[in-house]
Amino acid sequence: MNTGMRDSDTESWMVLLRTPGLGASTLRPLISQHQGPGAALELLRSGKGGRELAAEARAWLDAPDPSVIASDLDWLAAPGHHFLGWDDPDYPSLLREVPGAPAALFISGEPSLLWMPQIAIVGSRSASDAGIATTRRFARALSAAGFTITSGMADGIDGAAHRAALDANGKTLAVLGTGPDLVYPRKHIGLAAEITEKGALVSEFPPGTVGRPEHFPRRNRIISGLSLGTLVVEAGLKSGSLITARYANEQGREVFAIPGSINNPLARGCHQLIREGARLTESVEDVVGDLSSLAASLGDRLRARLEAEPANGDSPESAHGPVAGKRDPEYTRLLDALGHEEVALDTLAERTGISIASLSSMLLVLELDGDVSAARGGKYTRLHSES
Repeated sequence: MNTGMRDSDTESWMVLLRTPGLGASTLRPLISQHQGPGAALELLRSGKGGRELAAEARAWLDAPDPSVIASDLDWLAAPGHHFLGWDDPDYPSLLREVPGAPAALFISGEPSLLWMPQIAIVGSRSASDAGIATTRRFARALSAAGFTITSGMADGIDGAAHRAALDANGKTLAVLGTGPDLVYPRKHIGLAAEITEKGALVSEFPPGTVGRPEHFPRRNRIISGLSLGTLVVEAGLKSGSLITARYANEQGREVFAIPGSINNPLARGCHQLIREGARLTESVEDVVGDLSSLAASLGDRLRARLEAEPANGDSPESAHGPVAGKRDPEYTRLLDALGHEEVALDTLAERTGISIASLSSMLLVLELDGDVSAARGGKYTRLHSES
C-alpha cells in the first residue's frame, strides 16, 4: 500500500491514470502482464502496448505535465492519504473480482476498511422522511452487527446512511464521483471530513477531478463491488440507485430491496427490483442472515492476507498489509485495554489513544483469531489472556 511515498512506480501510476483515453480495461492487463506500472508505461511509450493511442495520449505519455504529476504526489504525501494500484496485494479482494474494476484507488482515511465486510445502502436523493428514518434504522443496526456501511455520499438516502453509521460509532466508507480531494454535493463538506476521520473516502479519479455526469454511474460499480450486498431503501424507476443494484446483480452480489406503498413513486424502483429477484427486505435480520456466511468467507481472505509472507522479506509485523500485524505495540495496548467486561468502542479509543477507525479494523482481526467477542451496541470483550 503506497502511503506518503514518492517512488518511481507511484509517479508512473500518476502518468498512466492521467493519460487521455487510457481506461482500466487496458491498464489492468498491462500492469499484470508487465510487472508493474513502470514497465507498462515504457511499453506504451514505445508503441508496443498492444493498443493504438490517440495523438493527445501519445503527447501526454511523451511529455507529461510535471506540475500535474507533482500535485498528485503532493496529495499522496499528505498524512492519511493512500494509493492502491492493481499490482498492490492490498487492493481489495472483492473489488478485484469485478468485471470493469478500477485500475487504482485513491483513499483518504483508513484503507483497511476496504477489506472489511461491507453492505451498500443506496436510494433516492429526494427521499421521504420515512425513507430517511428507515435508512437510519438499518444503518445503525447493520453497523452494530459488524458491517461497514458503504454508499456514495449523495443527498438523501446515501447521506443518511453515512450519518447514522457515524452516530452509532460504526464504520462507513464513501465512494466518490470526483477526485478524493473534492466534495460533491458541497453541503456534505462536514460529513466528508468526519468520514475521513472515522472511515474512508475512496475514488478512482486523481486529485482535482471534478464531478461529471458520467462519473457517478462509474462510481456505483465500485460501491457494489466493494460490498457483500446492496440494500436499496427508496428508489424511483429512474433512480441512479437502480444502476448500483444492477451492477451488484451482474457482479454476483446480493440485492435487497425494501418495499413500500403502491401509491409512493419512490417505492416503484424497489418493487421492480423485487420482481426481478431482489430479496424483499423487512428487517435487518433479513440482510444479516443472508450475508453472515459471506462475511465469514471475507474474513478468511483477510486472515490469509495478514498471514502472507511479505514479498520484501520483512517480518510480518512490519508488513504493509490491510491492517498491521497483531504483535505490534498498538495491538498490545488494545488487548491491555480490553477487560473481560463489555467495553464500548469510544471507551477503548479513550483508553488507548487509537482512532475508532483503526480500532474497528484491529478488533475484527482479533475477532477472527478468537481473542475478542463483539456484543450488541458496538461493545467488545476479551475472551482470554495471552499466554
